Amino acid sequence: MTDRIQEFLAERRRAGRDTGPCLVVDLDVVRENYLGFAKSLPDTRVFYAVKANPAPEVLSLLASLGSCFDTASLVEIEQALAAGATPDRISFGNTIKKERDIARAFEFGIRLFAVDCVDEVEKIARAAPGSKVFCRILCDGSGAEWPLSRKFGCVPEMATRVLEHAHRLGLQAYGVSFHVGSQQTDPRKWDGALKSAADIFRDLAERGINLQMVNLGGGFPTKYLKNVPAVKQYGNAIFRALSKHFGNRIPETIIEPGRGMVGNAGIIEAEVVLISKKSEAEGELRWVYLDIGKFNGLAETIDEMIRYPIRTEADGAPTEPCVIAGPSCDSVDVLYEKAPYALPISLEIGTKVLIEGTGAYTTTYSAVGFNGFPPLETFII
Repeated sequence: MTDRIQEFLAERRRAGRDTGPCLVVDLDVVRENYLGFAKSLPDTRVFYAVKANPAPEVLSLLASLGSCFDTASLVEIEQALAAGATPDRISFGNTIKKERDIARAFEFGIRLFAVDCVDEVEKIARAAPGSKVFCRILCDGSGAEWPLSRKFGCVPEMATRVLEHAHRLGLQAYGVSFHVGSQQTDPRKWDGALKSAADIFRDLAERGINLQMVNLGGGFPTKYLKNVPAVKQYGNAIFRALSKHFGNRIPETIIEPGRGMVGNAGIIEAEVVLISKKSEAEGELRWVYLDIGKFNGLAETIDEMIRYPIRTEADGAPTEPCVIAGPSCDSVDVLYEKAPYALPISLEIGTKVLIEGTGAYTTTYSAVGFNGFPPLETFII
């Protein structure tokens, strides 16, 4: 909670404008985070993952600081361009793209595309001839609080064939990418992925194809209930792994921070709508219903993988374990039940609560109109 956010919320309440849950993002924190990445990984270009928070103010700030942008769709490309980024600072990083979208991105001037199979390479060769492509590989995501599935990427052995095919079709086989899992709390996890990348570099060099770039992906965490390593620790671990596996021929590198860039810059203010029990039995847990849930921006509580810090004015008072749920008429809209959440016993209906670390993946996950609830209101300060 920054002083600026605290003052903004206090003024909002005094003015009677607190009519529903809202997210407040402090741009000063975003700026500090960007500079932290730039300092900790000085030879690495930052490609901010637009999907984390595409607010125009966030994108414009990052563009002015020199950031590049990782985009997943034409809309995100347009948002990055509108914020002041030039096409050479934008990557179309989604491995699943319609051919007409590739062609439109090419018209915008985008020349850097992600792939993970031969068919995607062939689409790019037709729609964006001569472009640079990097192949995403599968890697171990253990240690991440939000592990990624096998939806994106291929095994390293296949990546060699994919990039060789791109070269034969006249594309520039540019590099390799991977993602060690979102909210990755172990800086050592980049080591194994970089070994696989180095093996691919060597295999293709033997075939006369010289790759240039490794996309180190995202995964850089923000602080929720547990402390996480500082960005500098990630930078040191990554540099050691690069030196270990590439020796003196360290390639170009890029990173794609999203959560680590904006997560700790945002706070959601919400309200307790109801507190009840399901029976009078001894030990029955209280259910605390908030006016925000999975469909209003807190989708990352699925399987209780992300446990947000929740603050109240009664912090420090005695607590008891509670189930926390959202307001919608959907039975899956329960945030924390498997591992109940300790909240003050004195909590009452109408109490305001602050949900910290919510600057990333909240507004973009907020549904439009489900049950008639409006999208999450956002203020950028």
